[in-house]
Amino acid sequence: MFFKDFKRFETELAGRPLVVEVGKMAQLAGGSCMARYGETEILCTATMSAKPRDGIDFFPLSVDFEEKLYSVGRIPGSFLRREGRASEKATLAARLIDRPIRPLFPKDMRNDVGVVATVMSVDPDCAPDVTAMIGVSVAISISEIPWDGPISGVSVGLVDGEYVINPTAAQREKSQMAVTVASTDSLVAMIEAGANEVTNDEMYDGIMFGHAANQKIVEFIKGIRAEVGKEKVEFPSNDPSAELYEAVKDFAIEDVRAALDTDDKRIRDERLKPVYEAVHEKFDEQFPEEADKIDDCLYKLQKYVVRRWLLDDGKRVDGRGIDEIRPLNAEVDLLSRVHGSGLFTRGQTQCLSITTLGPMSSAQMLDGIDSQTEKRYMHHYNFPSYSVGETRPSRGPGRREIGHGALAERALLPVIPSVEEFPYVIRVVSEVLSSNGSTSQGSICGSTLSLMAAGVPIKAPVAGISCGLVTEGDRFMTMVDIQGVEDFFGDMDFKVAGTKKGITAIQMDLKIHGLTPAIIREALDKTYAARCYILDEIMLPVIAEPRKELSKWAPKMLTTHIDPDKIGDVIGKQGKVIQKICAECDCKIDVNEDGQVFVSSVDLENAKKAVFIVDTIANGPETGAIYKGVVTRLMSFGVFVEIVPGVEGMVHISHLDVKRTERVEDVVNVGDEIIVKVLPRDEQGRLNLSRRDALIEVEGLTPENEISDRRPPRRDHRRPRHDK
Repeated sequence: MFFKDFKRFETELAGRPLVVEVGKMAQLAGGSCMARYGETEILCTATMSAKPRDGIDFFPLSVDFEEKLYSVGRIPGSFLRREGRASEKATLAARLIDRPIRPLFPKDMRNDVGVVATVMSVDPDCAPDVTAMIGVSVAISISEIPWDGPISGVSVGLVDGEYVINPTAAQREKSQMAVTVASTDSLVAMIEAGANEVTNDEMYDGIMFGHAANQKIVEFIKGIRAEVGKEKVEFPSNDPSAELYEAVKDFAIEDVRAALDTDDKRIRDERLKPVYEAVHEKFDEQFPEEADKIDDCLYKLQKYVVRRWLLDDGKRVDGRGIDEIRPLNAEVDLLSRVHGSGLFTRGQTQCLSITTLGPMSSAQMLDGIDSQTEKRYMHHYNFPSYSVGETRPSRGPGRREIGHGALAERALLPVIPSVEEFPYVIRVVSEVLSSNGSTSQGSICGSTLSLMAAGVPIKAPVAGISCGLVTEGDRFMTMVDIQGVEDFFGDMDFKVAGTKKGITAIQMDLKIHGLTPAIIREALDKTYAARCYILDEIMLPVIAEPRKELSKWAPKMLTTHIDPDKIGDVIGKQGKVIQKICAECDCKIDVNEDGQVFVSSVDLENAKKAVFIVDTIANGPETGAIYKGVVTRLMSFGVFVEIVPGVEGMVHISHLDVKRTERVEDVVNVGDEIIVKVLPRDEQGRLNLSRRDALIEVEGLTPENEISDRRPPRRDHRRPRHDK
């Protein structure tokens, strides 16, 4: 056989074959495999650099999820006809894989590690992101890269009251939740969820259901590693020596405690500056070979202080109680001309969210590997450098901004009204003005305020809150509403968003290998109580429900439905008819293939006029209706009048005026606006109009009155005849 190291491993997952092939493709990578789940096929590779990267204080891991449109039999829509930058969904899939694998790498390793999942074939019933997560776990496990895996990941749905592992495309349409759960052999390593207001119990049971399914796949991967795995390499540790750390600790611990003991991030940072200077002054010469590790020692010392306060004293850095939320404030209508705005402040974290409403043609077009081709609700999140008191040029949204925007979008999507209820495209932009932890959850609260202020009839208000964690052996402590320092030095950022009824989104970031069921249960319960408090005490007193009317600056949207066979008549040759309607009514019109018509205009009367015109074109003018039309042609027997763009009828000369008309030119000219009444169609179906009847009905004229007004009675000027 040509591929002498080729191995094929097979198991079953949710009733579908899961096949892992090793030794055929990408053999120069540190670890590689082709993961096949159903007909979804993904090449997964993991490679590590031979030497550590100099001058960094973090583990340099990169994870890429590469969507290839050939995987779904499509040619890219770009000018170059090749894949460009990663789509938003590809970025989110990469983050989904990154979160459970990153904590399992040695924290003191500085060798670059690159993980790539290349999507080569897509079966709609077998999600590529879950398949990639399993394939990546195999690739790292069999490589020489040090790692405490493997992990497995599954998606959990709730269909007709039953939990389903890796639901099919049809099941996903009906599912009340979409939860991705990653697990090690004993702990839950990652949770990513969107849901239609499910209860804590439903969410918890779904997570545990997915965790149990993962155990079989973890054992499957362990078997692959045992058979074909490489020996893990040794690496130079980047940790400071114990001697240096203990020296710094003894010298600076009291100063660090004093510096950290404040609820103001700015004061804390200012207090720490002289501590850093004093430590460097004392130890740079004593430990010249480890001078670059002194900052690491100070970081570890701060972490030690914060965690000891929490675990031993039940004390938080800012003096709050363990389940106490920072001071909160909510406002709406901060910006004059936008369609809706809301400001949410939690301690020193502040998010301003702005809602913009637009016509259906403003929906985002998507060019990805799944079946979704457009997006009607968009949520964008911006995190400028000034929000953390720094200065750096803006380079557009990074993976973090994309991820937090998607989390807020997922949290609010279940309460967004359907297009039938609210025929608008909705874009919300969250501007982080100040950041000291939980900005993503602040953006959810601010966006709820903004949507209600804009008059979007959301089904229920949504709030978000985070829960932190500190662990030591079997001990653990959770705390609500973590600020930045607790996020940096803690073990978990468990973000939960939802209504009072239930959960709409979860995202869990971990720095440890995983969570026990008890921690997950406690986090769900604490975040539920906290978000109910935020809704009842802070947000709803500011704006209790969505406004009944839109902003005067927002477009007014009306809809109508026409026979699809009449779409061509409404659009007209080369679009001339619809362009004329838009110009005449100062509006925008979108027509769907099914005959649904959306008309938007800032002026409601203009929108109503446009709908009236569209209905007239599609259904024909109603007999007896009065129109104001424009004369387009003059004939000897009458004139032609366009009553709406594309609809023209004839006024016979006998119906042109209330008096007898000899020549049409004596009454009207081309371009004149006249009122006409629709007459019954003739035997040939032609549209007949009457100016005469319209004048009688609208202006109350009669033929006799008109004649007497315009032509006085004739006098007989002949001499009287005398009888002889």
